Amino acid sequence: MKTFAERNFPGRLIAVEGLDGSGKSTQIYLLKRWLEAEGVRVYFSEWNSSELVKSATSKGKKRELLTPTTFSLIHATDFADRYERHLLPLLRAGYVVLCDRYIFTAFGRDVVRGCPPDWVRGIYNFAVLPDLTFFFKADLEVSLRRILEGRPKLKFFEAGMDMRLSADPYESFRIFQGRILEQYLAMSTEFNFNVIDANQRVEVQQAIVRQIISQGIDLSQFKRTNPLPLPPPLRVNPKSVELEDESLE
Repeated sequence: MKTFAERNFPGRLIAVEGLDGSGKSTQIYLLKRWLEAEGVRVYFSEWNSSELVKSATSKGKKRELLTPTTFSLIHATDFADRYERHLLPLLRAGYVVLCDRYIFTAFGRDVVRGCPPDWVRGIYNFAVLPDLTFFFKADLEVSLRRILEGRPKLKFFEAGMDMRLSADPYESFRIFQGRILEQYLAMSTEFNFNVIDANQRVEVQQAIVRQIISQGIDLSQFKRTNPLPLPPPLRVNPKSVELEDESLE
């Protein structure tokens, strides 16, 4: 069991996890809009988005220079920068902080790529355990179909091609993402994930997410003094899914 940092702030932290193509980014986007409409102080952060290392990560990936250890350390650096400069200050200020992927992404991907589990967890020992973590569990074929509906082919690292699992990117994707799924399922009990059936319609999933949050967090504590104006009515396309890009690897 990983030891997490001590909680010493009034805010709440909500994380979403899932395979590439699971639809988790769509769900957290809808969640953010809902919380804003409810007048909640909310902040959003996504994996591998720190300006400190984003360009270095992109260059290393394009030239295929990143070893599993280098990959792991770059992502840890990205997370540490965002955690210290953005996540913690907002949590201390009493915000509801939403994270599109949290440290569990590293626990799954880095281990599958061959990094020692204890070592990976050790480099994130400064982070706190989220108040709620949602894991969007989609079938591999569903995830693959959703990705290919949005763009013509899989990306190199997304398909795990760096691991030389198969010369066929689609088969490599199934093997690589399947191994990550096994890691997530093991973590789901250890870290008390809220597992959502991501094969369901977008609206059904979002309703479940909102219900869990409403029951688990007193949102009235995080209301803005001057609520933001309500957004226009949201029409969700059932085919609307996340499109994983380079920033998410």
